[in-house]
Amino acid sequence: MTRTFWLFVGPFFLGLLVFVYVPIGWSVLLSFFDARNTVTPTTFMGFDNYADMLTDGPFLESLGTFSVFAAFVVPLTFVLALALALLVNGIRFMQAFFRSVFFLPFACSYVVASLVWKLSLFNGVRYGLANTVLGWFGADPIAWTVTPPWYWLVLVTLRLWLQLGFYMILFIAGLQRIPHHLYEAAWIDGARPWQALRHITLPQLRTTSVAVLLLLLIAAYQAFDEFYNVLGSGPFGRPPLVYLYYTSLGSGGQDFGHGSAGAVILSLLIAGVTLVQGRVFTR
Repeated sequence: MTRTFWLFVGPFFLGLLVFVYVPIGWSVLLSFFDARNTVTPTTFMGFDNYADMLTDGPFLESLGTFSVFAAFVVPLTFVLALALALLVNGIRFMQAFFRSVFFLPFACSYVVASLVWKLSLFNGVRYGLANTVLGWFGADPIAWTVTPPWYWLVLVTLRLWLQLGFYMILFIAGLQRIPHHLYEAAWIDGARPWQALRHITLPQLRTTSVAVLLLLLIAAYQAFDEFYNVLGSGPFGRPPLVYLYYTSLGSGGQDFGHGSAGAVILSLLIAGVTLVQGRVFTR
């Protein structure tokens, strides 16, 4: 039994160790050294890299960018995914078709989707579907991807399109676990649909809702592809991962020490927020 277990689990565990845990451990080690243009540093810096990142204006601004992004994406995705789940779960025909249609964008590459969104819908000043529609109403075209705050519309709608179907599936799974006799009892007592939603559906979806909110928040922290491919290397709209990418691999030099320190800070922040949010919603 043990030999068979390691025969199947061993390759996966080895890949996880080599490509995940070792890089994480090495990144933590680099965060305590002056690692500029080298991954084998010798100058120990202690917690100086962490102090620099916590007092670094651009890094703190990137956390502010994440906060704005999360403030739009998390509640919108939660509400729309729940609404879609209720609609799809309530229909009596072609349910599998609608599930597939809404879930399909989630299978698309974020890089490809970002470029399609940028080049087809919000392209340039004159072109793109969005500016074409504005032209029908006599409005001036907008440079969507380089004009604050319009680039938020591009980023938020792109993220909604990509991830809405996935969280809809999670909510549908939660809805199908609700005992049907609860609704039958409510209908017998004369409850209206919105009353059944408030007193049966939402309380029964508490566990699923907590999981969805946690996944949404973590995904918002990890936003990279859409910002990098839609906004490019502009000075505005940089979430933490994009800022850390330019810090560690930017043209100005490879500062692995500060980049690793920022990554550790971001990981601890995600873990802390996740634990607090899970505890609050569980109560």
